[in-house]
Amino acid sequence: MGILWTQALPIQKAPQTMRAELPLSTCPHDCFSVCGLEAEISDEGKITRLRGSRANTYTEGVICAKVARYDQRINHPDRLTEPLLRVGPKGSGQFTSISWDEALDRTAEGFLRAAQTHGAETVWPYNYAGTMGLVQRDGLIRLTNAMGYSKQLGTICMGFGSPGWAAGVGHGVGVDPREIAKSELLVFWGLNAVHTQVQLMNWAKKAKKSQGAPLVVIDPYRNATAEKADIHLMLRPGTDGALACAVLHVLLKEGFADRDYMARHTDNPAELETHLESRTPAWAAAITGLSEAEIVDFARLYGRTKRSYIRFGVGFTRQRNGSAAMHAASCLPAVSGAWAHEGGGALFSHSGLFKIDSGLIQGSDLADPRVRTLNMVDLPAVLEGDAKALKGGPPVTAMIIQNTNPMVVNPDSGRVHAGFAREDLFTVVHEQFMTETAAMADIVLPATMFLEHPDLYKAGGHSYLQVAKALVDPPGQCRSNHEVVCALAKRLGADHPGFDMSAWDIIEATLAASGLPEAEEIYRRGGLDGQPEAFEDAHFLSGFPTNDGKFHFRPDWKGDLADVMPALPDHMAVIEEADSDYPFRLVTAPARNYLNSSFTETPESIRNEKRPELMVHPKDAAALGLGDGDLARVTSRRGYIDIHLRLFEGLSRGVMVTETLWPNRAFVGGKGVNHLTNADPGPPLGGAALHDTAARLEKSPLDPDF
Repeated sequence: MGILWTQALPIQKAPQTMRAELPLSTCPHDCFSVCGLEAEISDEGKITRLRGSRANTYTEGVICAKVARYDQRINHPDRLTEPLLRVGPKGSGQFTSISWDEALDRTAEGFLRAAQTHGAETVWPYNYAGTMGLVQRDGLIRLTNAMGYSKQLGTICMGFGSPGWAAGVGHGVGVDPREIAKSELLVFWGLNAVHTQVQLMNWAKKAKKSQGAPLVVIDPYRNATAEKADIHLMLRPGTDGALACAVLHVLLKEGFADRDYMARHTDNPAELETHLESRTPAWAAAITGLSEAEIVDFARLYGRTKRSYIRFGVGFTRQRNGSAAMHAASCLPAVSGAWAHEGGGALFSHSGLFKIDSGLIQGSDLADPRVRTLNMVDLPAVLEGDAKALKGGPPVTAMIIQNTNPMVVNPDSGRVHAGFAREDLFTVVHEQFMTETAAMADIVLPATMFLEHPDLYKAGGHSYLQVAKALVDPPGQCRSNHEVVCALAKRLGADHPGFDMSAWDIIEATLAASGLPEAEEIYRRGGLDGQPEAFEDAHFLSGFPTNDGKFHFRPDWKGDLADVMPALPDHMAVIEEADSDYPFRLVTAPARNYLNSSFTETPESIRNEKRPELMVHPKDAAALGLGDGDLARVTSRRGYIDIHLRLFEGLSRGVMVTETLWPNRAFVGGKGVNHLTNADPGPPLGGAALHDTAARLEKSPLDPDF
């Protein structure tokens, strides 16, 4: 793999050194962009402003508004700054301050006591991507392995998209997104870039200016990105696989397929063509709600534009058929041959670009394959004591939670809330604010934010590896994830070199083990660009990262639920279909000013989002006697919420959309949107079908005019 120290596209080889006037950092939040940042710091040592770093040639100085106002978050008066002990009923908010020594001693004693009663697997360390930093995020895995605690399968975000992409391409890599500037057609599929990856809009503008490239957005509603598109394909939720198959059908039937490319770089092209004979535009139109003409016109536009770039998002994969849909859609550049052209191809995630040796961070040498792995999506069933979810092992009676807020973000929230209310469940939460999960804890530990500790960052959306330093001191008694994990390890008797090292030392050792430059050099340069220099490597002309070097139309699905997956690209009819009892399909899309449950405490984000709202087509609302601004009740097979309506013509009839992950308390009645969603793990790997919900709509009995 060639490494570039450069500010330009990979084709320009002259290395340049960035000399930033402001200290550099990296945004850690659960986002593909992983933006390079510059920080303004006051004389008092406070963050006053963040802006995008130009040392990172993908970020190019552009960051989202919510991170630009990070001073409101890091300097927030409600930050947790001292350890707390629960003194009232769970969820009552009754805590008293304690010292760090007492907090850590009580935590270790609780885990040891639980393990003595039920065995080590009764303890379940639970974390996710509240930080994407490898050291601060994954150090908890080292403690898990050292103590023989239950492991975690992290599926709530990428549990459908990643296996779907790997099924064809083989690995988490794609075409450099900076090549978008040379694309003649840009497709954003299941991706509201204005809300979630603002840099992509910057690159789309470049493609429009230099190449006249139209932007096609494929999404179930007219979101902020679709508003800016030249073409919006507004298909029904959960039908993306059908659209992809019909487009492939047209490419093959009308001579747009690059058969020479397919013969050299794909498996089973003849079998694919036979399979797709029946996947006609008429067949797909009946499933997707699009017209045959829309499907055919898009297929022809895509087929005749070889320098076409598809940027896939996770949105369309969060359905029970999401992995199959991703695989079907990823077949488009393999049939058209777009992979072979500059500015052509596709990207879902670049996270596999760097081969990082995470053994020290995660304590992989201590991992016992006999220890069970629990799926984080199965959290409700695990907390209920379901034998299948527990893999036949002991109940979970102790947890430590970092980097996630499951009381808000996990599906089937009613059951999650009941599980955390168990008085026999010893829970420790390491957090920055008193989240709803922290409020259910026995012990709450105050956590640092990313500008207050060092870390190492890979990215899904670009090719940079970045190192960040601690730029300011944390308030009060806040400690980093790494510090907490190491302090607990000593009390628990866990033995591993990583527990005796500083976070910076682990970063240095990890880079050395991975054959990469020193941390100080990467930091000084503003990141390490790992994009392959050779075009043939960057576009897989020298081979895809699969076992035979070819793109796979016939994948070898992996996972506990892989036996139900289709043998070739297809639409899987396994979503929660609307019916007479639940006649709507609900999409829980991302808000612009929030990121999962982060930033819901930032004053300006709250002002901009105003309140939770549900978008409904005016004709659907009128048929139910509902009007704009009415308080409505939405009911699914899991539960109900009460939410205000916003009439909106930019979606199909029978579809409802809410752009929110507000705290539960922000909703009338105190129940948030994930009370509606399903926690049954989906195939093949066990992902969370957060956008796959059938629901009923009616006037809320809490409305004063009911």
